[in-house]
Amino acid sequence: MELREGSVLAFHTDGLLASRERDLDASQRMLREALSAPSDSLDEICDRVLHALLPPSGSADDVALLLARTRGLPSSQVATWDIPADPALVAPIRKQVVDQLDRWQLTDATFTAELVVSELVTNAIRYGAQPIRLRLIHDASTLICEVSDTNHTAPHLRRAKTWDEGGRGLLLVAQLTQRWGSRHTTEGKTIWAELALLDEL
Repeated sequence: MELREGSVLAFHTDGLLASRERDLDASQRMLREALSAPSDSLDEICDRVLHALLPPSGSADDVALLLARTRGLPSSQVATWDIPADPALVAPIRKQVVDQLDRWQLTDATFTAELVVSELVTNAIRYGAQPIRLRLIHDASTLICEVSDTNHTAPHLRRAKTWDEGGRGLLLVAQLTQRWGSRHTTEGKTIWAELALLDEL
């Protein structure tokens, strides 16, 4: 699903709409009205939704509400490469990543990003299907490394035995990054890993 820049997504439990005073259609209408009023603050929108739908005494059911706003990044913060299925090209790809991080002035992330990119690209070449694409995305606090291919098989984390020659790639990625995961697309899958650029306080 493609969303416009600035779209607000609302995820909620059924407890938000359940009420003895009104039917479900009325609750959904009230939710749409509360969400549609313009605001720059997601906290403000949450407060408006909760005040509109919940009685002052509280809800008889558990209520959870999560809001997210879509936000695009300028193309200057995204770098993309198409990757040939040749293991000999992993080293030149690492060099391109290092050069890109240098241009972005993110040299502190170079060592970890090199390792993560190397593992994800190598796995895509070995187990994925063409075309393979590497994408780096950064904002002020994170660097995301994504590798996409057209194989629909999801990766799985496994613990290699002492004498195994492989099987440590995703474990290494999981240990070096603050989080990682995969998402399926209509064309295949994308494996992503997120590196923190700011020291945690």
